[in-house]
Amino acid sequence: MGYRVTLIPGDGIGPEVTSAARLVAEATGVSFDWDVVEAGEAAIKATGSPLPDAVLNSIRKTRIALKGPITTPIGGGFRSVNVALRQQLDLYASVRPSRSIAGEGTRFPETDLIVVREATEGLYSGVEHWVDRDHSAAETVNIITRKASDRICRFAFELARREHRKKITAVHKANIMKTTGALFQTAFQEMAAKYPDVQVDERLIDNMCMQLVKKTGEYDVLVTTNLFGDILSDLCAGLAGGLGVAPGALYGDTLAVFEPVHGSAPKYAGQDRANPVAEILCVELLLRHLGEKEAAARVFRAVWETIAEKKVVTYDLALPGYTSRPVPASSCSAMAKEIARKVPLVNPRTPLPRPAVVPMAPMADSALEG
Repeated sequence: MGYRVTLIPGDGIGPEVTSAARLVAEATGVSFDWDVVEAGEAAIKATGSPLPDAVLNSIRKTRIALKGPITTPIGGGFRSVNVALRQQLDLYASVRPSRSIAGEGTRFPETDLIVVREATEGLYSGVEHWVDRDHSAAETVNIITRKASDRICRFAFELARREHRKKITAVHKANIMKTTGALFQTAFQEMAAKYPDVQVDERLIDNMCMQLVKKTGEYDVLVTTNLFGDILSDLCAGLAGGLGVAPGALYGDTLAVFEPVHGSAPKYAGQDRANPVAEILCVELLLRHLGEKEAAARVFRAVWETIAEKKVVTYDLALPGYTSRPVPASSCSAMAKEIARKVPLVNPRTPLPRPAVVPMAPMADSALEG
């Protein structure tokens, strides 16, 4: 009997990249028992709800899930399934590592960052309304509580200790948002006093964006509120090579859901061309969560070597901005098969060299937007 894991294929390219991730997961030799449930557009067609109770019940039972991207309509339509999932299961910590793994095309090869984002409140709390009858003005409420601020800061410090990280930077806007921003700032400062072994500093969100581009290697773990974390994690993904190589994880006190940072890219659905790496690296994070560190290291190494070789990579990793030589594009499934083939063959203990940097050229994540 293997690990019981909820599998949510998702929308758009979701079924393709989760199938790729499942193939790689099974290549590790670790046994999984997948409970496949639908959320998003497929669930609406089947049940009338984008987030059926069956999904929530499955995650509560297995306590761990691998999730594909789910479409969030812009403007109208149903509210974000991703936000609802986090709030209903109290998955309060969104953890998004960004590591240089895109081979030659990595513009910032020193990138090795973790964004820890509070995921249940802030400007994503869902408290918004029209101010007037004419619908000419609208208001969104930024809810920041001491409880949520304390626990996300504690989570970040515990993660830093566990992962042997040396520094945590709190990111806020307390100079302008003098109530909500200051509340988060105070929670961080008081929590920092309990972890004297961890170096700390603070940055305003706008300055943080500039500092990450200018001095990437000076930062380690970033802890912040919901909206700022959403923005920073995409920025950090760009530093590491793009959304196609950006995995993520959501943690509660007893539950964990692993999902890529990128969107569902519905216009590319069914074309077998999407980059599966972000979803495959979610498997690496899932394996680490399960304590299967050797298998996790093999997955990361197999991904790294596949990208470095540039023989079997999807079209986005074959663009001039990612390689100094012409590279034919492969399909999503072909790249997944190549990574899975390598998993039992690689030596995960061999140090990884820094990727070379090639001159800047257009780089596309268009297949991963939406």
